[in-house]
Amino acid sequence: MTRDNGDDGKYDPGKLAEDEQYVRQGFWDKIRSTASKIPFAEDAVAAYYCAMDSATPTYVKAMLLGAIAYFIMPTDVIPDFIAALGFTDDASVLAATLAAVGRHLTPEHRDRARSLLNKPDQLDAMK
Repeated sequence: MTRDNGDDGKYDPGKLAEDEQYVRQGFWDKIRSTASKIPFAEDAVAAYYCAMDSATPTYVKAMLLGAIAYFIMPTDVIPDFIAALGFTDDASVLAATLAAVGRHLTPEHRDRARSLLNKPDQLDAMK
């Protein structure tokens, strides 16, 4: 979602902030409603934590926010309500992004994701 502004490969800070706001507003509702149905929930939550980490480089944040935004979009290439296929495009976008920038996901991001998903009461409290 985040677009390069054509200026020396820098990302438009305004667009990056918009993307971050969109993800912050929709991510936890989407995870709560899908975590038990998707095998990539831990990767999605770890990617979210990485994207929100101030130590993560801007280009990594931009890529992760784009992938997460695609996941939470109500309409995408394969609508999520289609049984057995609905999340394959979301999983593919996230997998490709993690292949490109996954080295920036720290053990802490992954541990936080795993811990959260193992405690449904904590997941319900996330906003």
